[in-house]
Amino acid sequence: MEKHIALLRGINVGGHKKFPKVEQLAILNELGLINPKVYLHTGNWIFETSETKENLTLKISKAITEKYGWEVPVLVKTPSEIERILQNCPFSEKKKAKSYFVILSEKPNYNLLKEVSPIQYPNEEIIIIDNCIYFYASKGYGRTKFNMNTFEKKLNVKATSRNYNTITKIIALAST
Repeated sequence: MEKHIALLRGINVGGHKKFPKVEQLAILNELGLINPKVYLHTGNWIFETSETKENLTLKISKAITEKYGWEVPVLVKTPSEIERILQNCPFSEKKKAKSYFVILSEKPNYNLLKEVSPIQYPNEEIIIIDNCIYFYASKGYGRTKFNMNTFEKKLNVKATSRNYNTITKIIALAST
């Protein structure tokens, strides 16, 4: 058995794709995943299984589509992969604590990465390392020009973002 973290994108945001925590836990149990935990209502799942990440991604996506009729991007990572993303953050500790981590389904193609690397906005820092876009906005996330959908499309990957507090909390929950 190995611990895994599944990050769902776009549920319970702005009244769309309502998926209460209790129903998220129910699906985890229905899928036979061991010691399931759900952090917040935004799709941060921690569980144990012997299944592969690829199989889990498909299995979770299919279960959600069958039950609710909508597709949700699902990224499955190991706790060590999430820890590495946190450790690789290029920002100072002060900036890191106010940063967002846009976790990508895979490391982007080098040529696509070269195309998006010049994209920058005033008062915002965007740094892509491996399978994460590290994002810091000095004036706050709510006032940003950064658009995750743009990067997701240009890099041809699935993505979901989490703030520093959520990243550190799911790492802590995965270690218990």
